Amino acid sequence: MTFDRAAFYRMLWRWHFYAGLFIIPFILLLSVTGAFYLFKPQVERWEERAFQNLPTDGAVSPGKQVEAALAAFPGARFNSYRLPERPGDAAMIHVAGSEDGSMRDIFVSPQGAVLGSIRPEDRLMEIDKDIHGQLLLGKRGSWLVELAASWGIVLVLTGLYLWWPRGTGLAGVLWPRLGKGKRMFWRDLHAVTGFWISGLVLVLLTTGLPWAGLWGSAFKTVRTELGWVKGEQDWTLGGEAPSPAGDPHAEHDHAAMMHAMPPMPVAAASPITLDAMVAKARGETLAFPVIVTPPGAPGPFGRPGVMAWTIRSEAQNRPLRASITYDGTTGEELSREGFADGHLADRIVGYGIAWHEGQLFGWVNQLIGVLTAVGLVTMAVSGFVMWRRRKPEDALGAPPPASVPSRMGGVVAILLVLAALLPLLAASLLALWLFERLVLPHIPGLARWLGVPTRAASA
Repeated sequence: MTFDRAAFYRMLWRWHFYAGLFIIPFILLLSVTGAFYLFKPQVERWEERAFQNLPTDGAVSPGKQVEAALAAFPGARFNSYRLPERPGDAAMIHVAGSEDGSMRDIFVSPQGAVLGSIRPEDRLMEIDKDIHGQLLLGKRGSWLVELAASWGIVLVLTGLYLWWPRGTGLAGVLWPRLGKGKRMFWRDLHAVTGFWISGLVLVLLTTGLPWAGLWGSAFKTVRTELGWVKGEQDWTLGGEAPSPAGDPHAEHDHAAMMHAMPPMPVAAASPITLDAMVAKARGETLAFPVIVTPPGAPGPFGRPGVMAWTIRSEAQNRPLRASITYDGTTGEELSREGFADGHLADRIVGYGIAWHEGQLFGWVNQLIGVLTAVGLVTMAVSGFVMWRRRKPEDALGAPPPASVPSRMGGVVAILLVLAALLPLLAASLLALWLFERLVLPHIPGLARWLGVPTRAASA
């Protein structure tokens, strides 16, 4: 029996249609929030504009700056010190357990005056990240985003097959045909835009998966079983930081961090002063932001129960990151870890995250990210317009069904590989299959509206 290309085309068209209709809202939301997050360094610089370009005459020591911050917020405990990015910028003192029970970033001038504070969760980029990664729904939101990303991969792959030139010339393939009517314009706008950004979209979707709760957790398990772990994982899973070293504190689990705080400022037990550590940090010329964490501090930068200072670059461009620890008693360097010291798997993920966040190649990376987001919005809008223009009043408007063509071994193999690599895709496919087999036959009206043939209709 020969391969029915027309039937295969119509089958993939239906997959493309249903996948697109499901993820259009996600595409719009994630494109806008993702494009905004590309400019995190610029936005945070603007957010802290009142604490910059200050006079440097009469500057006090970092220790005095911390004392001023703790005096302004009674009951607070010193958690970390962020070095100023430029001369004249305020230092940022991160504290926990202030009177209102929240964690705060306190900005202290070079002269030791407290200029203001920001709660980390109130920062624009934190809100944007929570929307982008979790839809403000916590772990369930992370699953929805992961599900949309999984179907997004299916959407791109099926779209490329539908776009693939079949002897029709380059017009409508590499550039849109103008002057051929609105129907052709929207079709070409959708197809041509999809072709030009398809590779970038696949990179964005795949580099976002290590953060996803389910996929990222599975990847972490595989890495552990295969021995691909070297040092601590420094990216979050579903919005919660992993804890390979046994630290129970999530990156933003502020309540847990404050519960674990000792009754006295953690740096008090160390004979090595913050001033000495800040001086060492300045001599390292690490990429901003550079965080100095005292011995025993909880959270992603501290080492609870260990008498050691940590100096760490938290640059968004992951290849620039580095971490140095010093003995809290002698000041001797204990360890020095850079990006190149991590396992190959971590380095690959690190490059991917830096690209995803628009920081790997500076403004060029940001520009490519914005163009990709604009392309995604264009595809979502044009796809929606095409659907509305052809949708009948009494049905969803799905492409007409086609009999499953024979000789589908290659397609089945690709589908099985995708399902194995994307667990939520596999779960959703199983749920859809069960819904079609067990539920729709009993609701023929809904089946007709969805464009799904029932057994009775097929008989």
